[in-house]
Amino acid sequence: MPTGTTLHPAPTTPGPTAPGPRPRDGGTLAVLAVTTGVFSIVTTEILPIGLLTPIGTTFRISDGTAGLMMTLPGIVAAVAAPLVTVLTRRADRRTMLCALLLVLTLADLLSALAPAYWAVMTARIVLGLVIGAFWSIGSGLAPRLVPEHRRARANTVIFSAVPLGSVLGVPAGVFLASLAGWRTAFLAMAALTLLALAALLRSLPPLPPLTVTGLGVLRGLLAGRGTRTGILVTFLIVPAHFGSYTYVTPFLADTTHAGPGLITALLLLYGAAGLLGNLLAGGRAAGALRPVFGTAAVLLAAAALLLPLLGTGGPGAAVLLALWGTAYGAVPVCALSWFLAAAPHAPEGAGVVFTSAFQAAFSIGALAGGLAVDHSSPGTVMLLGGTVALLAAAAVWRHGHRVRPEPTP
Repeated sequence: MPTGTTLHPAPTTPGPTAPGPRPRDGGTLAVLAVTTGVFSIVTTEILPIGLLTPIGTTFRISDGTAGLMMTLPGIVAAVAAPLVTVLTRRADRRTMLCALLLVLTLADLLSALAPAYWAVMTARIVLGLVIGAFWSIGSGLAPRLVPEHRRARANTVIFSAVPLGSVLGVPAGVFLASLAGWRTAFLAMAALTLLALAALLRSLPPLPPLTVTGLGVLRGLLAGRGTRTGILVTFLIVPAHFGSYTYVTPFLADTTHAGPGLITALLLLYGAAGLLGNLLAGGRAAGALRPVFGTAAVLLAAAALLLPLLGTGGPGAAVLLALWGTAYGAVPVCALSWFLAAAPHAPEGAGVVFTSAFQAAFSIGALAGGLAVDHSSPGTVMLLGGTVALLAAAAVWRHGHRVRPEPTP
């Protein structure tokens, strides 16, 4: 799942009236365990944003080459999401979730102990498989863990871990890296993931699949106008963000002349603002998709375009990063709402298409930003990202009012 998404109640695919046994404690521990697992996955995915420079220094590579750590997992996840959905449609979800967290632990350990950059990249490929597999099965998990009257709250708790990866995970990783080196941050993630795995083993009941999403469903969604326009908007706004924000740490070091402490504080501010933007947009996106989404894209563009001009000092960078975080916090939930509105009859399939599109766009943005930063500067990358965000805003305003549910097959 893309960073910054709070999932609000959405239509669920019909299933058996008795979905299986629930935990004896009413599901609280299971929900917290899943939340910790989500936090581990999201933080591991975006942690290199805060560690780009020290990792690059260790392996004597450029910032653009180091940015491949953000590109590669997204490419793998984009392919893995639909494939895993089809291939594991009959697998017990408890078994899959636990296996995925074990694999994530091994990937974190490989990153921490990597003797060369190729080992880090291998770990990032494995991470991509975990991301694609997790989100292909995890979107409808909360309703199976708690009674009906607690489902909305369980969804909110689980998916609040996504923006918390930016609010807590990345700044904490940067702080650990400043004290004991960047490898320590990945060791800490491995330990946290093991704790989440133990909690899942202790608290989750058996979770056999209730519904099946086949290739035919996914092909049908891709034929729909609403889904296609959603993909178009995603392939504009997501690269605009990640093509520039992936390189915000080099920008802050080179242009703002920020040290590790100030960079950590600025990333924390960005993450907190992202959580606020996520919460503000979450309850409004479904009913006012075009104005919320369009406004977020315009504000993101403004922040990126103004950062090279006004972000040369700490105060200016702080204001613009807070604006950027608030704007981007609304983007994933708006994009997800777009896909769900286009296909309310197949929410799991819509989630798979959304995840694949988002991760592919994420990778394209990070890759393009890396090429640009190696041939120009982080400031130029910010200007390019802001320009593409303006194109995304235009696409939202042009097509947003046309999002309509596709006919149920």
